[in-house]
Amino acid sequence: MRKIALITGATSGLGRAIALRLAKEGYDVIITGRRQERLEELEKEIEINYESKVLALCFDVRNYTEVEDAISSLPEEWSKIDILVNNAGLAVGLNSIQEGVVDDWERMIDTNIKGLLYVTRVISPGMVARKSGHIVNIGSIAGKGVYPNGAVYCATKHAVNALSQGMRMDMLPYNIRVTQVCPGAVNTEFSLVRFKGNQGRADQVYAGYEELTADNIADAVYYAVSQPPHVDIQDVLVMPTAQATGNMFHKEEK
Repeated sequence: MRKIALITGATSGLGRAIALRLAKEGYDVIITGRRQERLEELEKEIEINYESKVLALCFDVRNYTEVEDAISSLPEEWSKIDILVNNAGLAVGLNSIQEGVVDDWERMIDTNIKGLLYVTRVISPGMVARKSGHIVNIGSIAGKGVYPNGAVYCATKHAVNALSQGMRMDMLPYNIRVTQVCPGAVNTEFSLVRFKGNQGRADQVYAGYEELTADNIADAVYYAVSQPPHVDIQDVLVMPTAQATGNMFHKEEK
């Protein structure tokens, strides 16, 4: 019987790559996100290229009612979710605390922390009842350290780190694995969103070195979920060779 994986934030970047990788490996996938057109495009791509089944759900993880309604209304054949990938997240702005934009802070806190909690709260009771499941939280190098002008984003990813540890303790009696995968610099929409559509500033982030791709992180997620049931890959940090910390890189002039 095929396992079912639900991936949040599947409309772009890491979430999209993870959904494609799991579908390729034979998982049936539930893809979620806020952009209906992109969900439909990904749904068609999976249906054309893989034998896996796919179900698209359009909702905002920041809204608990939407999360609860979407998950509770799943058809019976989709209701037993084996793997939850809490991927939805973003960085907005690069400001000092004293110059911070409150709306940016709220978007990051609501998505990166509360959204992860909402989805986990709705899906985890089913895993507990079945005494089986795997929760994968996408963290960040920003959850392992802090860098200037990124305090709030770093704080949200430190929260993901703490929540992953706490979930592991709470889920321990129920045979549920919890994995945190923490990427360094990955060339996705991440920096474009952070700089609010400024492509030039986003490109500068990835100039002068070979950055990670979304597929590199999808590889790490698949490695974790494909282990035997008695093995829990608890914490994975994946960095470009040219990156040492959240803001320390070796870049070569061209």
